[in-house]
Amino acid sequence: MTDRTATEPASDEAAAFDPTKRATELAILDALRSVVDPEIGMNVVELALIKQIMLGPDSTEIKMILTTPFCPYAGSMIAQVKEQVESVVEHDVKVTLLAERWDPRDAGLMW
Repeated sequence: MTDRTATEPASDEAAAFDPTKRATELAILDALRSVVDPEIGMNVVELALIKQIMLGPDSTEIKMILTTPFCPYAGSMIAQVKEQVESVVEHDVKVTLLAERWDPRDAGLMW
């Protein structure tokens, strides 16, 4: 007799990984490397400002933070993030700013 509970999580885990979706996420991250924080001189991926990429069939949402709550370049950086992601997914992109505080120790950590 086989133990179904032991095999079910593995099949669910395998079904949860979508290689096409992951390739799109990686392409988005590559595109976002061109968005540089002008005060720090590093891109938003290196700075760990991109917190989540939510891919949908008709829209994509990028959840991000800023290095400071009153970043003077916020509008420009958000517009650049939206533009770069739209160049990859070719549909509407929403950029959501999170209230999470940026920690410089996270900079350099990659996805």
